[in-house]
Amino acid sequence: MNLHEYQAKTLFAQFGIPVPAGKVALSPAEARSVAQELGGDSWVVKAQVHAGGRGKAGGIKKVNSRDALDQAVGALLGTRLVTPQTGAVGRPIERLLIEQPCAIARELYVACLVDRTRERVVVMASSEGGMDIEEVAVKQPHKILKAPVDPVAGLQPYQCRELAFGLGLQDKQVAAFTKLLLNLYRLFLQCDLSLAEINPLVITGQGEFTALDGKINVDDSALYRHKD
Repeated sequence: MNLHEYQAKTLFAQFGIPVPAGKVALSPAEARSVAQELGGDSWVVKAQVHAGGRGKAGGIKKVNSRDALDQAVGALLGTRLVTPQTGAVGRPIERLLIEQPCAIARELYVACLVDRTRERVVVMASSEGGMDIEEVAVKQPHKILKAPVDPVAGLQPYQCRELAFGLGLQDKQVAAFTKLLLNLYRLFLQCDLSLAEINPLVITGQGEFTALDGKINVDDSALYRHKD
């Protein structure tokens, strides 16, 4: 079962993974209320559909006023978003995620997934965050770093540090990245996931990590353990 971005970020926050302040809205009135609650004078409006490529398709808009917020919400809510993954019919936009914007200094990619060939979980990281990771795998495979996880020992801090060094992280960022990956792996196991992806994982202007977007797939066979 695929989760929406806002649902994935709720789980991220529960497991200690930083996410931007935001809340889902199902109507223009709720969007205005969320913007008022978040404060400030600029927000990011994100269509909640099960498809990649939302930004290029116009499903993610940054607005700098209440009027612009109303226009963006009106242009998205109740329409259908067409991306390369949806086909010509598109997907209906029934929910919007309203978030505070953040200053982006760098974009990374991290994920936990089940590698059927290795028969174990693999943690992946790349410096090419924000891009189509499948395209990176074909054209620049050396930029995708992998750490196979021993199913008995679990993900080890030294593996996280090796990935951090491979991404060119230094000093306090190595420790923060290690903590984030360990939390992501803990989420992966405890919630019976088949994929937990953060793309992009951004480094903000203050040097901190934030999960700017997230994708989570729950193993259908384990849903009976997760009524929520």
